[in-house]
Amino acid sequence: MNLALTAAVAPAIFLAELPDKTALASLMLGARYRASWVFTGVALAFAVHVTLAVAVGSLLGLLPHRVLAGIVGGIFLVGALLMLREGGNDDVGEPAEAEATAVREPRAATFFRVSLTSFLVIIVAELGDLTQILTANLAAKYHNPLAVGLGAVIGLWAVAGLAIVGGKSLPRVVPMRWIVRVAVLIMVVLAIISLVTAFGG
Repeated sequence: MNLALTAAVAPAIFLAELPDKTALASLMLGARYRASWVFTGVALAFAVHVTLAVAVGSLLGLLPHRVLAGIVGGIFLVGALLMLREGGNDDVGEPAEAEATAVREPRAATFFRVSLTSFLVIIVAELGDLTQILTANLAAKYHNPLAVGLGAVIGLWAVAGLAIVGGKSLPRVVPMRWIVRVAVLIMVVLAIISLVTAFGG
Protein backbone atom coordinates (compact mmCIF):
# COMPACT_ATOMS: atom_id res chain seq x y z
CA MET A 1 0.00 0.00 0.00
CA ASN A 2 1.42 3.38 -1.09
CA LEU A 3 0.13 5.75 1.59
CA ALA A 4 1.87 8.73 -0.03
CA LEU A 5 -0.14 8.14 -3.20
CA THR A 6 -3.34 7.80 -1.18
CA ALA A 7 -2.53 11.08 0.58
CA ALA A 8 -2.02 12.79 -2.79
CA VAL A 9 -5.16 11.38 -4.42
CA ALA A 10 -7.55 12.23 -1.57
CA PRO A 11 -7.22 16.06 -1.76
CA ALA A 12 -7.29 16.03 -5.57
CA ILE A 13 -10.58 14.10 -5.59
CA PHE A 14 -11.87 16.24 -2.70
CA LEU A 15 -11.31 19.48 -4.64
CA ALA A 16 -12.72 18.04 -7.86
CA GLU A 17 -15.90 16.89 -6.08
CA LEU A 18 -16.59 20.09 -4.10
CA PRO A 19 -18.27 22.04 -6.93
CA ASP A 20 -19.96 18.93 -8.32
CA LYS A 21 -23.70 18.33 -8.48
CA THR A 22 -23.42 15.19 -6.33
CA ALA A 23 -22.00 17.22 -3.44
CA LEU A 24 -24.96 19.56 -3.75
CA ALA A 25 -27.35 16.61 -3.96
CA SER A 26 -25.83 15.30 -0.70
CA LEU A 27 -26.44 18.71 0.86
CA MET A 28 -30.10 18.69 -0.20
CA LEU A 29 -30.62 15.15 1.07
CA GLY A 30 -28.94 16.03 4.36
CA ALA A 31 -31.31 18.95 4.80
CA ARG A 32 -34.33 16.62 4.50
CA TYR A 33 -33.24 13.45 6.27
CA ARG A 34 -31.18 12.30 9.23
CA ALA A 35 -27.49 12.90 8.44
CA SER A 36 -26.23 9.44 9.44
CA TRP A 37 -28.86 7.72 7.29
CA VAL A 38 -28.04 9.86 4.27
CA PHE A 39 -24.29 9.37 4.69
CA THR A 40 -24.68 5.58 4.77
CA GLY A 41 -26.34 5.55 1.34
CA VAL A 42 -24.07 8.21 -0.16
CA ALA A 43 -20.90 6.53 1.15
CA LEU A 44 -21.93 3.18 -0.31
CA ALA A 45 -22.73 4.76 -3.69
CA PHE A 46 -19.33 6.48 -3.83
CA ALA A 47 -17.59 3.22 -2.90
CA VAL A 48 -19.33 1.46 -5.81
CA HIS A 49 -18.33 4.22 -8.24
CA VAL A 50 -14.70 4.19 -7.09
CA THR A 51 -14.57 0.41 -7.51
CA LEU A 52 -15.85 0.74 -11.09
CA ALA A 53 -13.43 3.59 -11.85
CA VAL A 54 -10.42 1.70 -10.48
CA ALA A 55 -11.38 -1.38 -12.51
CA VAL A 56 -11.54 0.69 -15.70
CA GLY A 57 -8.24 2.36 -14.83
CA SER A 58 -6.58 -1.00 -14.30
CA LEU A 59 -7.66 -2.07 -17.80
CA LEU A 60 -6.29 1.17 -19.26
CA GLY A 61 -3.03 0.40 -17.50
CA LEU A 62 -2.49 -2.53 -19.87
CA LEU A 63 -1.88 -0.10 -22.78
CA PRO A 64 1.68 0.86 -23.83
CA HIS A 65 3.14 3.47 -21.49
CA ARG A 66 3.31 6.40 -23.94
CA VAL A 67 -0.13 5.72 -25.39
CA LEU A 68 -1.59 5.56 -21.89
CA ALA A 69 0.15 8.79 -20.85
CA GLY A 70 -1.24 10.59 -23.91
CA ILE A 71 -4.78 9.36 -23.23
CA VAL A 72 -4.56 10.25 -19.53
CA GLY A 73 -3.19 13.72 -20.31
CA GLY A 74 -5.92 14.39 -22.86
CA ILE A 75 -8.68 13.30 -20.49
CA PHE A 76 -7.25 15.44 -17.69
CA LEU A 77 -7.35 18.47 -19.99
CA VAL A 78 -10.93 17.74 -21.08
CA GLY A 79 -11.91 17.30 -17.44
CA ALA A 80 -10.31 20.61 -16.50
CA LEU A 81 -12.20 22.38 -19.30
CA LEU A 82 -15.50 20.79 -18.25
CA MET A 83 -14.95 21.77 -14.64
CA LEU A 84 -14.03 25.33 -15.60
CA ARG A 85 -17.15 25.60 -17.76
CA GLU A 86 -19.64 24.02 -15.37
CA GLY A 87 -18.12 24.39 -11.92
CA GLY A 88 -18.28 28.16 -11.75
CA ASN A 89 -21.89 28.36 -12.87
CA ASP A 90 -24.05 30.06 -10.25
CA ASP A 91 -26.89 27.73 -11.19
CA VAL A 92 -24.84 24.60 -10.55
CA GLY A 93 -27.07 23.67 -7.63
CA GLU A 94 -30.26 23.44 -9.65
CA PRO A 95 -29.83 19.95 -11.17
CA ALA A 96 -28.75 18.52 -7.84
CA GLU A 97 -31.65 20.19 -6.06
CA ALA A 98 -34.04 18.87 -8.67
CA GLU A 99 -32.66 15.33 -8.28
CA ALA A 100 -32.94 15.48 -4.50
CA THR A 101 -36.39 17.06 -4.66
CA ALA A 102 -37.59 14.41 -7.11
CA VAL A 103 -37.16 11.78 -4.42
CA ARG A 104 -39.03 13.46 -1.61
CA GLU A 105 -39.38 11.83 1.77
CA PRO A 106 -41.18 8.48 1.48
CA ARG A 107 -44.37 7.66 3.36
CA ALA A 108 -42.33 6.90 6.50
CA ALA A 109 -38.68 7.91 6.76
CA THR A 110 -36.82 4.80 7.88
CA PHE A 111 -33.10 4.06 7.81
CA PHE A 112 -33.48 1.67 4.89
CA ARG A 113 -35.65 3.99 2.78
CA VAL A 114 -33.52 7.09 3.38
CA SER A 115 -30.25 5.23 2.76
CA LEU A 116 -31.63 3.62 -0.40
CA THR A 117 -32.92 6.98 -1.66
CA SER A 118 -29.51 8.58 -1.04
CA PHE A 119 -27.71 5.65 -2.69
CA LEU A 120 -29.86 5.83 -5.83
CA VAL A 121 -29.56 9.61 -6.19
CA ILE A 122 -25.74 9.50 -6.00
CA ILE A 123 -25.42 6.37 -8.18
CA VAL A 124 -27.34 8.09 -10.98
CA ALA A 125 -25.76 11.53 -10.55
CA GLU A 126 -22.16 10.27 -10.33
CA LEU A 127 -22.25 7.87 -13.30
CA GLY A 128 -19.56 8.98 -15.76
CA ASP A 129 -18.85 12.00 -13.58
CA LEU A 130 -15.61 13.98 -13.57
CA THR A 131 -14.30 12.47 -10.32
CA GLN A 132 -15.00 8.96 -11.60
CA ILE A 133 -13.01 9.72 -14.75
CA LEU A 134 -10.24 11.29 -12.68
CA THR A 135 -10.07 8.22 -10.43
CA ALA A 136 -9.84 5.89 -13.45
CA ASN A 137 -7.03 7.99 -14.90
CA LEU A 138 -5.07 8.02 -11.64
CA ALA A 139 -5.46 4.24 -11.30
CA ALA A 140 -4.17 3.80 -14.85
CA LYS A 141 -1.30 6.22 -14.36
CA TYR A 142 0.07 4.88 -11.08
CA HIS A 143 -0.78 1.15 -11.40
CA ASN A 144 -1.82 1.03 -7.75
CA PRO A 145 -5.60 0.55 -7.66
CA LEU A 146 -5.77 0.01 -3.89
CA ALA A 147 -3.94 3.24 -2.98
CA VAL A 148 -5.81 5.28 -5.60
CA GLY A 149 -9.16 3.76 -4.67
CA LEU A 150 -8.64 4.41 -0.96
CA GLY A 151 -7.62 8.01 -1.62
CA ALA A 152 -10.63 8.56 -3.89
CA VAL A 153 -13.04 7.11 -1.33
CA ILE A 154 -11.57 9.26 1.44
CA GLY A 155 -11.87 12.39 -0.72
CA LEU A 156 -15.45 11.64 -1.76
CA TRP A 157 -16.58 10.69 1.73
CA ALA A 158 -15.04 13.87 3.14
CA VAL A 159 -16.98 16.00 0.66
CA ALA A 160 -20.18 14.08 1.37
CA GLY A 161 -19.73 14.51 5.11
CA LEU A 162 -19.15 18.25 4.76
CA ALA A 163 -22.09 18.62 2.41
CA ILE A 164 -24.49 16.67 4.59
CA VAL A 165 -23.52 18.21 7.92
CA GLY A 166 -22.51 21.76 7.12
CA GLY A 167 -21.97 22.24 3.40
CA LYS A 168 -24.37 25.17 3.19
CA SER A 169 -21.82 27.45 4.84
CA LEU A 170 -18.87 26.53 2.55
CA PRO A 171 -19.50 29.10 -0.23
CA ARG A 172 -19.61 31.81 2.45
CA VAL A 173 -16.12 30.86 3.61
CA VAL A 174 -14.48 29.98 0.28
CA PRO A 175 -15.98 31.33 -2.97
CA MET A 176 -16.95 28.45 -5.26
CA ARG A 177 -15.03 30.01 -8.16
CA TRP A 178 -11.78 29.63 -6.18
CA ILE A 179 -12.55 26.02 -5.31
CA VAL A 180 -13.09 25.36 -9.02
CA ARG A 181 -9.88 27.18 -10.00
CA VAL A 182 -7.74 25.16 -7.58
CA ALA A 183 -9.25 21.89 -8.84
CA VAL A 184 -8.70 22.96 -12.48
CA LEU A 185 -5.08 23.91 -11.73
CA ILE A 186 -4.37 20.48 -10.22
CA MET A 187 -5.87 18.74 -13.26
CA VAL A 188 -3.92 20.90 -15.72
CA VAL A 189 -0.66 20.13 -13.90
CA LEU A 190 -1.46 16.40 -14.02
CA ALA A 191 -2.28 16.70 -17.73
CA ILE A 192 1.01 18.46 -18.48
CA ILE A 193 3.00 15.81 -16.59
CA SER A 194 1.22 13.03 -18.51
CA LEU A 195 1.65 14.69 -21.91
CA VAL A 196 5.35 15.40 -21.28
CA THR A 197 5.75 11.70 -20.43
CA ALA A 198 3.92 10.72 -23.62
CA PHE A 199 5.74 13.01 -26.06
CA GLY A 200 9.01 13.68 -24.27
CA GLY A 201 12.26 12.20 -25.43
